[in-house]
Parts: sequence; C-alpha cells; structure tokens
Amino acid sequence: MAPTLTFPKGGVHPPESKKLTEKLLVEVMPLPAELEIILGQHIGAPCTPTVGKRAEVREGDLVAEVKKGLGVPLHAPAAGTVKAIGKSSHPIRVSAPSITLTVNRDAPPREWGVADWHHLDGQALLKKVHDGGLVGIGGAGFPTHVKLKPPADNPVDTLLLNGAECEPYITADHRVMLEHSAEVVEGARILLKILGISECYIGIENNKPDAIRSMTEAAQAASGADCRIQVMTLEVKYPQGSEKQLIEAITGRRVPAMALPSSVGVVVHNVSTTKAVRDAVVLDKPLIEKVVTVSGRGINRPTNLLVKVGTKLSDIVEHCGGTRPELARVVMGGPMMGFAVSSLAIPVTKTTSSILFLSDDELDTRPLSACIRCGWCLEACPMGLEPKEIGIYVEAHRAEDTGQFGVFECFECGSCAYVCPAKRPLVQFIRLAKMKAKR
Repeated sequence: MAPTLTFPKGGVHPPESKKLTEKLLVEVMPLPAELEIILGQHIGAPCTPTVGKRAEVREGDLVAEVKKGLGVPLHAPAAGTVKAIGKSSHPIRVSAPSITLTVNRDAPPREWGVADWHHLDGQALLKKVHDGGLVGIGGAGFPTHVKLKPPADNPVDTLLLNGAECEPYITADHRVMLEHSAEVVEGARILLKILGISECYIGIENNKPDAIRSMTEAAQAASGADCRIQVMTLEVKYPQGSEKQLIEAITGRRVPAMALPSSVGVVVHNVSTTKAVRDAVVLDKPLIEKVVTVSGRGINRPTNLLVKVGTKLSDIVEHCGGTRPELARVVMGGPMMGFAVSSLAIPVTKTTSSILFLSDDELDTRPLSACIRCGWCLEACPMGLEPKEIGIYVEAHRAEDTGQFGVFECFECGSCAYVCPAKRPLVQFIRLAKMKAKR
C-alpha cells in the first residue's frame, strides 16, 4: 500500500463530522421561484450587467461581464425574466450588487451538446474556460483561465488536483469524485493540454477510500504516452487542501513566502473546478450550478445538493425540510474557514462549498480570555507564523506593525484559533491586522 503524504509543519485534527452526508448521492434541487446572481463572485473586478430589467434570458445566456480588469463573465442559471438589477444580501459585505431573475419553471431545460476537444489548441481551450465563467470552486474564486497562464519566467511542469476536502462536514468534492470520476479526469487532460505539460497528481485524503479507488481507476484508464495522471493518498490532517501544503506534501517543493505555486513549477486546481472545466469545454456549459453540502444537526435533512448559482439559503432550507429547534448558528463554508450568517436571504455563489446548520452541541461557545502564552498556536500554524503576537499587537492598537510576524502570509485556516485554550479569536485579529496594515 502506498504511503500517505502530508505537509511537515503544524496542522490540526478536528472531528471530521462527514458521516452525515458522505454516503448520500448528489440530488438535484428543483428550481426556486427566483435567483439572485451576485455580480462579484470572483477575485478581481465585479461584473457589469449586459441585460436590462424585464429582459428574457435562456439558461446559460450571458447576463454580465467584466469590462476591464481581472474577472470572468456571469450566465443565467435558468431561463426567466430579469426582475431587478439592484443588491442582494452577502455573507461578508452585508450587501452586494446583483441581478434578480424570476425563473420560468415551465421552460424546458437546455440541452448541452457533446463536442470533441482534442483537435483544439491550448488557446482555444483557454478561451472556452474563460467564456464559461470558471473560477476556483473550492477557494477564493480566482479566475481559472488566469491560473492557466503562468508567468513565462516560471515554467510549469506539474498539475495538482486538490481532492483533499479536509474541512469538517464538507463532502461535495467527495461525491463529485465518486459520481463523476471520468469527467474529472477528462478535465485534467484538458488542463494538461492547455498548460502544455504531461504530469498530473490528484491528492485525496485517506478517509475517502472509495473516492481513491474510483479516481485511480479513471486516472489509469486515461493515462497514456501523452500524459500521466496519478492519485496520491494523503494523511487526514487539516489544512491538507491548502495550496502550499498540498504542493509540499505531494511534490516536496516549498513555495516561498508571498509567492505563487507557479514559482515552483506547479498549478493547483480543485477537482470540482476541473469537472467544471470539462463541462465548459466538452458541453459548452458555463458554471451555473454546483454541488453544495448541506449539513449539521440543525437541519432536518442533511444532503449533497446540486443547486443553481443564485439560489437563496431560505429555498434550500425549505427543500431540506426546515431547521430543527436546536439550531444555533448558520455557517456558509466549512466550520474552520466559513462565515457565520444571520440571514437566510443570502444566495449561493460559485464558491459556496457548504451550508452548515450547527446545533449548540457542535459549537464551542466558551468565553475568550487573555493569551496565556502556551505556544499551541505556533505549533499548529502550518505556515510557521506567530498568531499570538499578531493578536496581542492588534489589542495594543499596533496592527500596522504585525508584518514582522508574517500576517500577510496567513491564509486564515483557523488552526490557531482551533487549538487556543483561551478561545481567542485569532483569525479575526489577523483579518483586522491585514486591513489596518494595508492602509
């Protein structure tokens, strides 16, 4: 049996809490009455609407695009009529510009024709990726086509697919790998052709043995003289799925501080993003829907759900049978890096991986206290930073001086806050420090 791989520094082992949904097939959620499409669903410039109020659109039609700057277009997740161009609730920014679409539930679903991509060159494939509005589904929403154009002075030789899914509760990628193994691997072949390389590794934590088997079979069937696709088994440790940690675990290469993966010859994509690449190229289908894990003991029916982008949390709750009396908190994303929300009017975006409905038993609500200088956060930090010092400086109104402790290298995984016996909100301190230090 192949050895399990991991990164050498830090990391934590929170309860996995995946049993609620890991064996549940992805189900398709019926169309809601309305969809609210946030115009800024990626890193970069927000989209500008290309449609006006009362415009009729088909499923997959272009509804917004980036006129200038970094970004990708937006498409109608379903057929309908533009009800409004205004604002919608947002989990971080409170509200954000959006397009509200009244869905035509009587419209037949669009048929996506299958096309052969093998005769297309890298540039033609890259254009399809851009035109499909693809972003990193598993992370911050970085435009996929930009990742596929590494700097000329940093030649890339390796593609990594991230199937670690190390956050507790979330099983969306797990189900995609099980139910769409061949499509993920075909997406990998497309990415390899765009990058002009032949080496691909798929990292999967060993708590998903069924996904490892399924993806290994698909990878072996697709490998040949022109490419080698190999599944690598990872140790169960958080944050195994972080780019820099994944790269070091699989390749042994260490990405320098403040540098991109391409600086060590690697490009990393999430497995669900890779499946979306295949859909954009083979089917000409834009990114208009995604698999979302709905879990926690505060929802009546946990599930893995294929939902249209723009679906509101309230519609998902209704579809899942409502919430339970013990519901204490709603979190968009995972429990380590997600955001607690106070409204169910927030719509799903391209980067929503999960919606957690957590009970009191699933939360640690002990009050915070002063730092006891135990050093646990230093041991847990996978980047080797000093979270305790950042927190102390922020409390002393010296946030602008936290650069010396590596604040800008932090990707806010939450490992420090998880192990802190004083329950200090270290991630919040770090976010505040970044904001103030940038001024």
